[in-house]
Amino acid sequence: MYFDIKKIISILLLCVAANYQSTAQDNTKKMSFDQALQECREKNHTLKQADYLIQEKKQESKAAKSLYLPKIGISAQYIAMEEDLTLDLTPVRDAITPLYDALGKYGNFSISGLPDNIATQTVRAKMLDGLNKVNNGEWDKMIQEKQFGAIDATFDWPLYVGGKIRAANKAADIKYTEAQEIHRQKEGEMMSELVERYYGLCLARQAELVRKDVFTGMQKHLDDALKMEKQGLIANADVLNVRVFHSQAERELNKSKRTSSIVNESLLNTLAEENGNIEPVSKLFYLDSIESIGYFKNMAKQNNPLLKQVETKKQLAIQGMKVEKSEFMPAVAVTGMYDIANKDLSPYTPEWLVGIGMKWTLFDGTSRFRKVKAASLRSKQVGEYQEKANSDVETMIEKLYQELNMNKELLKDLETAKAYAEEYLKVREKGFREEMTNSTEVVDARLALSKIRIERLEAMYKYDVCLAKLLEFAGIPEKFTAYQSNTNIKTESYQSETK
Repeated sequence: MYFDIKKIISILLLCVAANYQSTAQDNTKKMSFDQALQECREKNHTLKQADYLIQEKKQESKAAKSLYLPKIGISAQYIAMEEDLTLDLTPVRDAITPLYDALGKYGNFSISGLPDNIATQTVRAKMLDGLNKVNNGEWDKMIQEKQFGAIDATFDWPLYVGGKIRAANKAADIKYTEAQEIHRQKEGEMMSELVERYYGLCLARQAELVRKDVFTGMQKHLDDALKMEKQGLIANADVLNVRVFHSQAERELNKSKRTSSIVNESLLNTLAEENGNIEPVSKLFYLDSIESIGYFKNMAKQNNPLLKQVETKKQLAIQGMKVEKSEFMPAVAVTGMYDIANKDLSPYTPEWLVGIGMKWTLFDGTSRFRKVKAASLRSKQVGEYQEKANSDVETMIEKLYQELNMNKELLKDLETAKAYAEEYLKVREKGFREEMTNSTEVVDARLALSKIRIERLEAMYKYDVCLAKLLEFAGIPEKFTAYQSNTNIKTESYQSETK
């Protein structure tokens, strides 16, 4: 039996290609900008990190409020001393023993109602009995054994510490506000990054279509040139010239495909997806007019998260200065203790105690004065930084607004240029077929048109990115979707001339 090997190989290759194309289509995911934005908000790692920061600062704020409350705890200790703690009262015994001895033997006493001899005998007997008790008494008293342990309940409540607690609570609240502004900043940066990569992929896909049509046109032009060369209508030099530009068009097409792949990977990274092929549904757009630059500057003063963070730094510096000033004030606190259990603890130790105390450092050199001065200088430093930040944000808004208008004007100029280039290409192609123009003129006309088409797409892409950045610095990045869905927007989507 005879098999056509070439046909079998061709069929296998077609099957492999069909399978690869089917897999690629399965991995392709059509996505609008709103859908991409929703995925970012749910999955973006940077935003999740900012969320955790907010939760952290919220807990710290709650922890600072507990500084107003008393602290109740349990303390346990076991102590071993060198020797027992005793109180030696033998000097007292030695001092009173002679008195008891003398009065018990030689004293004369009288008691009303009794004869003197009987009264004397009675008192002397009492004195001798007391002397006996004094001699037999414990005059080296055990106060505390050398090893003992105790478990106590403790109580501490600061009543006044010069304003430290109040300043700590305000500082914690300020840090919580700062965390919220950091989250807003990350949201704005995420929005700008998403616009840059989503519409960057739109641009890359559109540029790929343009390059494909240029290559197809060059292929057709090459085919026409080869036919005309066979008929002797053009020279071989014209064919070689077409081949050069045909090869260049092929390189540009391959380059645009690789660019699309790179931008697609970047978008997947922003979306926190591992793999896939994103097909943008939303189109590049621009608006003929937006609000004045003054509007965006005013919005920035009110909403810019970077400026808000600088303001929180300033407020923290003020609270830091209050803390340093509080060192000049006394600290007052209530303390208490209750004996829960003990072993060999002195019976003379009280079961509970409560007290109020005050500590006031009157002089510690110049340390406190210097720290207050340093805190004051820190506050002034933040103030200067705030002025610089305000100026930088205003300058950036000015720059982005001008770039926005520049791209809008460029789009209008390129619209006219595109119409001229399309008409010029038709004329040159017709002239080439009628042997009135050479191949170089046709190639130049085709390349000029493709260049204008891509420049127009790039200008629209830059417009969208500038708009996102402008809204980010104005502190209103969430309004980008409102501009995108505006009924007056103008979109651009290149339609391939090849089927």
